[in-house]
Amino acid sequence: MNAGASASNQPIRMLDIIAKKRQGAELSAEEIAFVVRGYTSAQIPDYQVSAWLMAALLRGLDRAETAALTLSMLHSGSLLDLSTLPGAKVDKHSTGGVGDKTSLVVAPIAAAGGLIVPMISGRGLGHTGGTLDKLESIPGFTVNLSLERFHQVLSASGCAMIGQTQEIAPADRKFYALRDATGTVESPNLICASIMSKKLAEGLDGLVLDVKTGSGAFMKSDLAATQLADLMVETGVRMGKRMAALITDMDQPLGNMVGNSLEVRESISVLCGQGPQDLRELCVELAAWMFVLGSAAADIERAKGLAAKLLDSGAALERFRLMVRLEGGDETVIEQPSRLPQARQRSTITSTRKGFVTRIECEQIGRAAVILGGGREKKEDVIDPAVGIEVHKKLGDAVSPGEPICTIHYNSESRAAQAKLLIESSYHIAEAPPPGPRPLVRKIIQAGANS
Repeated sequence: MNAGASASNQPIRMLDIIAKKRQGAELSAEEIAFVVRGYTSAQIPDYQVSAWLMAALLRGLDRAETAALTLSMLHSGSLLDLSTLPGAKVDKHSTGGVGDKTSLVVAPIAAAGGLIVPMISGRGLGHTGGTLDKLESIPGFTVNLSLERFHQVLSASGCAMIGQTQEIAPADRKFYALRDATGTVESPNLICASIMSKKLAEGLDGLVLDVKTGSGAFMKSDLAATQLADLMVETGVRMGKRMAALITDMDQPLGNMVGNSLEVRESISVLCGQGPQDLRELCVELAAWMFVLGSAAADIERAKGLAAKLLDSGAALERFRLMVRLEGGDETVIEQPSRLPQARQRSTITSTRKGFVTRIECEQIGRAAVILGGGREKKEDVIDPAVGIEVHKKLGDAVSPGEPICTIHYNSESRAAQAKLLIESSYHIAEAPPPGPRPLVRKIIQAGANS
């Protein structure tokens, strides 16, 4: 498929499209659709699409090109039809971080408040964890549901979490695998098209984006995170969706647990009205924005009150329990967390000096969890759901010599030794406390209907 016909009856050739983008010219929606169709159907070879991806990374795509790419990838497969389910369809997506388990809490809150949450999630890659890996640490839980079963679970519980199916945005699966192998993952435009094509295929009315910024995020600066958030919000609005994006802190792990079964345990704690304050606060904020986009609350303050009430009353917990049961999981883990996978060994890392935690190299904490076996460097790596890190000291906390900073949960002595060195080097302790804490939510961007 190196040639086709354009609206002007001029043949479209992949070689010309590569050269045009290499020169920095804007591609038409027709040309972008040609690339997506051709590569998805295996009529355009990897090497030509690789060249195009690198040109797109180096020269950039403008807003119209990004929207066209998103639309073409979206329509490369099936779109979910959830019109028979009563209630607004609203989802949440995070760009990934360390200890970020909000989906496990936010989706049940939103469902308990009357929204339909069709969450198609991903796996962890690199230093960030994945929702699917966390869920699969629950014995029996299956994320590989047919679209028919997905619809049934949504109808019964209001929320369901599955992996990307063969029918949903197949172009994205091919493009992402090639980007991963060609060093073109970090393009904001390509990130936007990848995320939004999958999310918009869910048949949503609204989408809340949690865009991480800081040392443990892919977007290290507030500026880069804001630019990506703006791009995704505008792309969603172009598709007629109500959108909100929160720029949130990832200069330290979210909550106290990093690792799949450990994060499930902490999520259940929050759903029981307990858990660490930062995790609860962000879950309430994200769920509240979902309520605003889904017209379940008149304003953000009332929406926060509703989210908190659904947590404290146990209503969100019961939605989580129902979802786990319907997706084949062992719901008794809620009352008996010991039924979750547990590591055989634990080792405590202690402070060697007195002072205050002034900085945490958050990405290194995530990398340490991967070294323990809790994440994957390559997609085919097998995860150990039991291992992870329990964080005892966070930014601004006072420490004394011999006081615990972190506890490593591990099954391999050699892996634990490597992880320990990385964790120790990630903590910066000084005599004076750091400046006051930066806000958990740095910025909020809202657009679309009813904004």
